[in-house]
Amino acid sequence: MSSHDDVLAALEDNARYTVEDIARLTETDPETVETAIDELEESGVIQGYRVVVDRSRLDEEPVRAAVELNVTLDRETSYDDIAERLARFPMVESLYLVSGDFDYLMYVEGESMREVSAFISDKVAPVPEITQTVTNYVMDAYKEQGITLGDGHDDDRLSISP
Repeated sequence: MSSHDDVLAALEDNARYTVEDIARLTETDPETVETAIDELEESGVIQGYRVVVDRSRLDEEPVRAAVELNVTLDRETSYDDIAERLARFPMVESLYLVSGDFDYLMYVEGESMREVSAFISDKVAPVPEITQTVTNYVMDAYKEQGITLGDGHDDDRLSISP
């Protein structure tokens, strides 16, 4: 494994690690770590640093939906063209071209079900190449970006004794 791979693995584990933390973990010197991070950022491998939020603990939890999209391409339009158009919308949290029964999987976030529904019907469905949308509202989140959410209790059910 290269020093870049080691540094990347450490940052994926915890983006708050300091250069010194990563140097200690990877058994390299801080200058090598700093150079590796700079190169990973400049080459576009590292696109940014984000926090994982347990949205259920917010005062006002946003509404999230996973939206399945089917498309029909014409001679002038590619999957990348459609993705570029959809990704411009601020409500689109993530967008993936997938294999299977539909073409894209899009995650959308809004303040209410009405706002998400209106976005899908007013902005997404009218895109000429989109032939079908299926909206699945997220009811609860248990794991986000590899991190288990919740209060740490395995089982909240009451025990029953004979």
